[in-house]
Amino acid sequence: MSKNAAILLLEDGTVFHGSSVGLLGTSSGEICFNTGMTGYQEIFSDPSYYGQLLVMAASHIGNYGTSKSDRQSEKIQIAGLICKSFSQIASRAGSIDTLLDHFKREGKLAIEGVDTRALVRHIRDKGAMNAIFSTEILDLDKLKSMLEIVPSMDGLELSSKVSTKEIYEEGIGNEFKVAAIDFGIKKSILDNLVQRGCHVRVFPMDTKLDQIIQFMPSGIFLSNGPGDPSVMIECIELVRKVVSLNLPVFGICLGHQLLALSHGLETKKMHTGHRGINHPVLNKITGKGEITSQNHGFVVTQESLAKAENLELTHVHLNDNSVAGIAVKNKPIFSVQFHPEASPGPHDSRYLFDQFIANIKDHLN
Repeated sequence: MSKNAAILLLEDGTVFHGSSVGLLGTSSGEICFNTGMTGYQEIFSDPSYYGQLLVMAASHIGNYGTSKSDRQSEKIQIAGLICKSFSQIASRAGSIDTLLDHFKREGKLAIEGVDTRALVRHIRDKGAMNAIFSTEILDLDKLKSMLEIVPSMDGLELSSKVSTKEIYEEGIGNEFKVAAIDFGIKKSILDNLVQRGCHVRVFPMDTKLDQIIQFMPSGIFLSNGPGDPSVMIECIELVRKVVSLNLPVFGICLGHQLLALSHGLETKKMHTGHRGINHPVLNKITGKGEITSQNHGFVVTQESLAKAENLELTHVHLNDNSVAGIAVKNKPIFSVQFHPEASPGPHDSRYLFDQFIANIKDHLN
């Protein structure tokens, strides 16, 4: 093997070969794949991907470089990138950096030359699992030993790794005061709220209810984030208290799961998860189909929702009939498993932000 050779070892013993891109090193985590054909910078900087090795199904990554406007957080959140072809040049007007320089600057590892078509098919069939790749250690026995101590995503709390440590605000002076609890929030979510006239105060995930009440919000937002929601006991209790305030509440992704758990529902780890920008969802209230952007490895169980008398199913994923949205009956509280803000992805579901604002207006009146 040449000095830039790379090895990818999956938990089930499957091995893939490739080449290093940029920095040399070793990285590990749960391996997952994203089927999006564009929006790689938004994907890499999405806090919901924290600690995961990401396989991009698209063949070419990095073609259009990077820009400040595409960032969803302040840094690359993935543990490492696995791709077929990594472009070391950027051709987009307005690009401030190549993806290669971006990865080097942030100390992130990437490998290319991997048969990603075969890899994605393998993960799809066998399920998400832990993996490790290295451009410096080519001894499979040593990599296997290192992989054995990588923690499982099942039962792993990760939001504390990406939640803000300090309270901050966006859209100061806007009409509607919204308290956003940050479990790993994306910038585009804040942008959508601010564009709709919200003064958003973003709180850390370990915030006490009293701090939220002191802000006197007219609505509360529960953000996306990484990890297993079922182990976030204190956050589930916080959401339960938030619901008791009878204010308008809107949850996305992990926020959706925490809302469900606060009502006694259950979540489970999915076989591979939903990660891409073309997932079909049926809005059961309007009867309309929506193409959505999704990024999650856990889901609210259909069985537990069927037993809940105070919740209704509002959205369903058309590929597997999984729970994609819920609402609390007779309260202005709802959540969705997908990302209506997209970034990247379609804007079919951005009306949900308008629905949240309508609920706030009704509450204020």
